[in-house]
Amino acid sequence: MVAAQERKTEVTINDSQFWINGKPTYQGVTWKNPQGAVISLEGLLMNARMVQGIFDDLNPQTRLRWAYEDTGKWDPERNTNEFIAAMESWRRHGLLAFTMNLQGGSPEGYSKEQPWNNSAFDESGELRDAFMARLARILQRADELGMVVILGYFYFGQDERLADEAAVKNAVNQATQWLLRHEWKNVLIEINNECNVRYDHEILGPNRVHELIQQVKSTMRKGRRLLVSTSYGGGTVPGEKVMAVSDFVLLHGNGVSDPQKMVKLIESTRERMGSARKPILNNEDDRPWRDKHQGFGEAGNNMIACIEQGVSWGYFDYREKNETLLEGYQSVPVDWGIRSARKKQFFQLLQKVTSH
Repeated sequence: MVAAQERKTEVTINDSQFWINGKPTYQGVTWKNPQGAVISLEGLLMNARMVQGIFDDLNPQTRLRWAYEDTGKWDPERNTNEFIAAMESWRRHGLLAFTMNLQGGSPEGYSKEQPWNNSAFDESGELRDAFMARLARILQRADELGMVVILGYFYFGQDERLADEAAVKNAVNQATQWLLRHEWKNVLIEINNECNVRYDHEILGPNRVHELIQQVKSTMRKGRRLLVSTSYGGGTVPGEKVMAVSDFVLLHGNGVSDPQKMVKLIESTRERMGSARKPILNNEDDRPWRDKHQGFGEAGNNMIACIEQGVSWGYFDYREKNETLLEGYQSVPVDWGIRSARKKQFFQLLQKVTSH
């Protein structure tokens, strides 16, 4: 692991903008939309949902589901190696951030049941060394590339792997202390993915998750703390308690098929935010590729709607039934390259809007 004093990338927040190393992201970058309006990209954090970079399945009954075609085996180290090898290409296309989860996401895209065991925490909330070693390698490469990692702690369907509320709090403490101890400065925290869906532990629900946000904020080392928020399900305006204590505001665009409704979601979020000035970041949105009327053109999709509203946007891609292994950044095993048609479409549009 690179020594802490050699860290190259630090993410901060200045008013409603994200900054990297003391400068606004995409400094001086503008994009002219089809109507001729000049849109600034400064302060945005364009991102993609790449949550399976440290994936492993500790359940021997389900582990073979994720086997590579060429070997007939699942290999978590190969998965992380291939993830790291792809990161430079993402960065060249203008991607500044990606979401990584300590409990992953559904390796099927969406799942009713999750019998697999993909958790960087044991039942008491202690960290599993193999998961954290893989995460350290990804954080190091992101640091070298000037990229930010939006690190989620918990995922529904896996949170029940923790024994009780004390274990949840311990997990938050262990992960936060680990990040601070190793002085990773290119990390934003998402306590849990979509807090208003089916979590087993009450403290991970929308009425109490702000307690865990405050726990992270109160944990300091050498005068420094982590920036933290949490997300809600697609199309949901974050609750007042969460918004009040979060450093930045997370939105999800799943289910928002009409880009004008995305605009209204942003407007409603800003209305609830009141006079506070915080960046708004959409870090999960699958509608542009799932809705034929959206697509990845320069108008008429959630990505462009967010950019025009000064909101960061995140690409969510999974493999649908009967699709090839080239598809899907969340479906395991993952092809981390930019080889499928829709991955190319997203990255081409991203490169176009962030390259001027």
